[in-house]
Amino acid sequence: MTVPNLLDPIPPISTTAVRVRWLVLESVAAEHWAAFAALLDDAERARAARFHFERDRQAYVAAHALARTLLSVEAPRPTSDWRFVEGVQGKPEIVREPGMPPLRFNLSHTHGLVAVAMTHAHDLGIDVESIDAGRAGLDFAERVFAPAEIAALRAVPPEAFAETFYAIWTLKEACIKALGGGLSVPLDAFAVSWDPLSVQFSDTLGEDGAHWRLFRATPTPAHALALALRHPEPAAVTLDATGIRPQDILALAAQAGANL
Repeated sequence: MTVPNLLDPIPPISTTAVRVRWLVLESVAAEHWAAFAALLDDAERARAARFHFERDRQAYVAAHALARTLLSVEAPRPTSDWRFVEGVQGKPEIVREPGMPPLRFNLSHTHGLVAVAMTHAHDLGIDVESIDAGRAGLDFAERVFAPAEIAALRAVPPEAFAETFYAIWTLKEACIKALGGGLSVPLDAFAVSWDPLSVQFSDTLGEDGAHWRLFRATPTPAHALALALRHPEPAAVTLDATGIRPQDILALAAQAGANL
């Protein structure tokens, strides 16, 4: 997938539009990290400093810098001015001020990749994972996946097993994040499909799969990404999803602050 030119207009989001941006961390130069950290607030910088491993610290900083920048593009203000509260199962929600659009967002990070999804009003979740064939096992899937997903895994050739496993895993994680239930939602209480993309829920969850929109991408050959959106008219939703360069994040953040 191509990375857009900075000068390309960013389409506005709304209740029927979703924006997804991902950043490949190997594209971030050494001089970008201090600038990324400057986009965060004091609490986030303090939390970042507590990570033991540098790769975890960098993933956290990049994900939050990207989220704050995209929020400031939509509602211009300095990136560090955004405030959040902890919602259900620790999911961050924006502290809304009078006149602010009903922005909803979710972020995810893994080794080498971060991603952010954003829309207005509706529940959404995003998940990214590093594809590790050593961690993709049928034994694990049989313990936590739904029967239809296990059957799909058994049917794929060995060379496609890891990709299929992580397609299922990221889609399920994205759905759980959109549901807001965290670990209280059993992984086998719903089943995802990727041809076509869809989700079916058990009666215990009280969800209608017809009101969900799913999306998958492979930002790099080593990463899987999935988005889940709960929406009354999923067919009407437009999706703007692509990668972004680190220099564009910094330029957009500066532009948002200048547009106050």
